[in-house]
Amino acid sequence: MRRLSTCMAFWLALAGTAPAADHRTGRDKVLADAESRLKSIYEKRDFAPTTFPGKWLADSSGYWVLEPSKPGAEPEVVKYDATNGKRSVLIGADQLVVPGSKQRLFVQRCFQTPVEHTFCLEARTGNWLFDSKSGDLQKLPAEVPAGLSAGAFSPRVDRIVVRRGRNLAVVDAATGRVTPLTSDDDRGQLDNYAPTWSPDGRRVAYVQSDSTKVRTRPVLRPTDPTYPEVAHVPFARVGTPIPTLRVGVVDHQGGTTRWVKLPADPGTCYINDISWAGNSTELLIELLSRSRDNRKFLLANVESGEVATAYEETDPAWVDASYSANAGLEWIRDGKEFVLLSERDGWRQAYVLSRDGKQRTLLTKDKSDIIARGPVDEQGGWFYYLASPKNATQRYLYRIRLDGKSDPERVTPADQPGTHSYDFSPDRKWAFHTYSTFDKPPVVDLVRLSGHHSERVLEANEEVRSRATPLITRPTEFLKLDIGNGAVMDAWMIKPRDFDETRKYPVFVFVYGEPHGQTVLDDWAGGQNHSMFHRMIADLGYLVVSMDGRGTPAPKGAAWRRAVYGSLGPLSTEEQAAGVKALGRTRSYVDLSRVGIWGWSGGGSNTLNAMFRKPDVYHVGIAVAPKPRPELYNAWFQEIFMRTPDVNPDGYRKAAAINFAEGLKGDLLIVHGTGETNTHLQITESLVDRLIELGKRFDYMAYPNRDHGLREGKGTAVHLRMLMTRYLIDHLPPGPR
Repeated sequence: MRRLSTCMAFWLALAGTAPAADHRTGRDKVLADAESRLKSIYEKRDFAPTTFPGKWLADSSGYWVLEPSKPGAEPEVVKYDATNGKRSVLIGADQLVVPGSKQRLFVQRCFQTPVEHTFCLEARTGNWLFDSKSGDLQKLPAEVPAGLSAGAFSPRVDRIVVRRGRNLAVVDAATGRVTPLTSDDDRGQLDNYAPTWSPDGRRVAYVQSDSTKVRTRPVLRPTDPTYPEVAHVPFARVGTPIPTLRVGVVDHQGGTTRWVKLPADPGTCYINDISWAGNSTELLIELLSRSRDNRKFLLANVESGEVATAYEETDPAWVDASYSANAGLEWIRDGKEFVLLSERDGWRQAYVLSRDGKQRTLLTKDKSDIIARGPVDEQGGWFYYLASPKNATQRYLYRIRLDGKSDPERVTPADQPGTHSYDFSPDRKWAFHTYSTFDKPPVVDLVRLSGHHSERVLEANEEVRSRATPLITRPTEFLKLDIGNGAVMDAWMIKPRDFDETRKYPVFVFVYGEPHGQTVLDDWAGGQNHSMFHRMIADLGYLVVSMDGRGTPAPKGAAWRRAVYGSLGPLSTEEQAAGVKALGRTRSYVDLSRVGIWGWSGGGSNTLNAMFRKPDVYHVGIAVAPKPRPELYNAWFQEIFMRTPDVNPDGYRKAAAINFAEGLKGDLLIVHGTGETNTHLQITESLVDRLIELGKRFDYMAYPNRDHGLREGKGTAVHLRMLMTRYLIDHLPPGPR
């Protein structure tokens, strides 16, 4: 009765009337307003910022965009001078005419090829090459598919490497002659890897994947619902065989592939990257062990067959955890040295190494992390990178001398807190600079890196700002929560529009809590793009909170990130609950008797763990696309952090939410898509069966044929958020007490 009376009182107050008959009217009005706001977010995309479409010209003199000369006109390729902003036409609409006819090309996509004055134009009539020097327009053969990238073209743009089914071929740009490069239909190309041309254009390197030992799982194809088709898709589950990868090099005219002799047994490694090592005879291969505890950079001579190790490192937990911040290297000094990121000394730092790996210079000596690599300005003697040594929720540009004899310099102005990203010109003198905070949409300007001088604004996103400003009546509050044992969690809190600090509010926690991402970031996309949804929830009368504990990829050192090694779930559950309690201790307006939690994917798993293991802390949970049994998840992700059940059975037992389902006391909603290709539906349905067996009360919503993002189908995004909103209101009544 306490819950019913509280809910009634809230809706009566919201409706501004006393009679009980008006309770439903007030509730329906609030839900109608919520739905309208959700449609604005997810269907009209009113708060999605516009990204700047410009691309740097190879000579750094300016940038080009595909835009019409006037409203309603066909697009043309236009250049803007970097120094003065002068607009000039590179490829005019009058030049985009099929030779020998009056038919105009309607260009849908455009990019610069390896030859800087040649552009590839993707039109409704196929692919075309345009030479901006001569004005020549050349139709590419029909064998060249749509969706090309610059890397598909040979260095002289006379040949294109294409996929034909499960094989590779080269198409002659002038004659259309097709030369098969591979013919093994049982071992197709791995989609993650693009074939790469040697600098002299004579060879193509590629990665081949053999999945014959990988078990397949049946997947229903939504054709005729009475007789759906069944496809069998390879799925490398934890502890089972993974694809066997090998690296091959083949002549552009076809022939026998030369296979690189990798120093690893078949099916025991992953390949992070392949590229030509500054010449046409050596390949650079980044090789990772299956559990990512070993990382090698190999130099493979494709003529002699010799393979040398340029660099190797190991870690008891993992060397690389798919953050992509560590991946790859950059050659400097004519290929004699390279710049590499590594966490070998406890922090993600930059090193310069000799080609043979014997000489190593540490560039960034402070005890702080590089968040992501930037480019090398070899002429100026700088290495650029993103970091934020004092605030893990923000991102700034830094640079440091390549000789390692100076301290880091912050390039981003000190008076611009928040998150910054940069798209550098090829000569490293200019950049498209994007700047946003959690409460302010991104602004893109052109900066001269010398002095970080802003030349002009390229995209202000004024419309997004004007729509968002009336809804952001209170700035998002960023917090630091000391939960003991040396752990201080970053958090943010969104308060209701009519917040009254003398009263107590229910708390709704948004959690992810796994090594794949942070939720507490001070940028417009902070909170994994759920921020405007969370503002709507807050205005209903909730404190919406998110916290990042240990194990999330925050720039707080390797020990912070690796604290979860062995078992994903237990530590996050403890620290999230400790964070909620810390909020209650330090803020009198937090009502610890009314706490809800929700999350997606890994966040869905953490929501289940919270509801099962901490039933006295959390009263309502919404788990979207969770993975309650990690031993049934994919090998590529789970084995990094927990190895396999054979070697770590206790870690898997402690991580699996299903093993603690008997602890459920509160209200739980589980949401899943039946077309899942990531956290498969059957994994969640085994939890559903367990809850039924235990006689637990819960709610379950399955969206037909939707995948992990639950985006498919008209109205799905809004329907899901309305489902969550109704569930929250009905089971965790909003409003202060």
